[in-house]
Amino acid sequence: MRKGLTFLPALALAGLLALPQPAAAQPHANTVVATVNGEEITIGHMIIARATLPQQYQQLPPQVLFDAILDQLIQQTTLKQTLNGEIPRYVGLSLENEERSLLAADVIETVMQNAATEEGVLAAYEAAYSDGDGGDEFNAAHILLESEEDANAVKAELDAGADFETLAKEKSTGPSGPNGGSLGWFSKGRMVPEFEEAVIALRSGEVSAPVETQFGWHVILLNERRKTAAPEFEDVREELAAKIRQEAVESRVNELTAAAEIERPVIEDLDPGVLQNLDLVRN
Repeated sequence: MRKGLTFLPALALAGLLALPQPAAAQPHANTVVATVNGEEITIGHMIIARATLPQQYQQLPPQVLFDAILDQLIQQTTLKQTLNGEIPRYVGLSLENEERSLLAADVIETVMQNAATEEGVLAAYEAAYSDGDGGDEFNAAHILLESEEDANAVKAELDAGADFETLAKEKSTGPSGPNGGSLGWFSKGRMVPEFEEAVIALRSGEVSAPVETQFGWHVILLNERRKTAAPEFEDVREELAAKIRQEAVESRVNELTAAAEIERPVIEDLDPGVLQNLDLVRN
């Protein structure tokens, strides 16, 4: 009988434990996780703090990271409070710049999200590849030289019948020199603009006049050009979308800048080197 008496309360307790418990309120951005001398630290503060951490720290176990971030925010708050609400000038300027940058980035993100619609990307694909043509590819070689004088001298030798590959091996300062200056096949957009412009203007077998780029002076031989087939939509979808987003951002920035009332007062005797003087922003 005693065993039965003890069994029933135990069963009743098990039943109570099995009853649905009231749901705990889900934490949100304004959930307070600590107060420091009355100043609140919230889940939102912690989320933003975590998002700005280097990737290797974000891989830490959640509890370890939670505790570390909260401890840091508490310590930062106690340090900040010693200023009694006074904000040093350089800190205030930094906050203004950071706010400006973050808000501008948010607007840019919105513009980008709304720009590359599926219809827009498909339209861009059709405009670029509707005829099935993927554009030209070029097979070229070059001889890179340090000065225009050297380039003119090499061009004169080539005009007189010198072998391009031999001259490239002897005189080119570029990494392709030992390979006879060969650059292999490349498409538009792969070379710096001045170089690409010169290549496009050449016919197969023709050598260019000296061309200057940021790398030096080039004498270019176009070996061959060929047409390529249009790529599949999925292969260029992201490339086209990125271009649409970039163009949308540039358009919006230009539109807003053109509409804005902008004044740039002339400051006499302003030395651009003043930007290096940090003493001007210290209290």
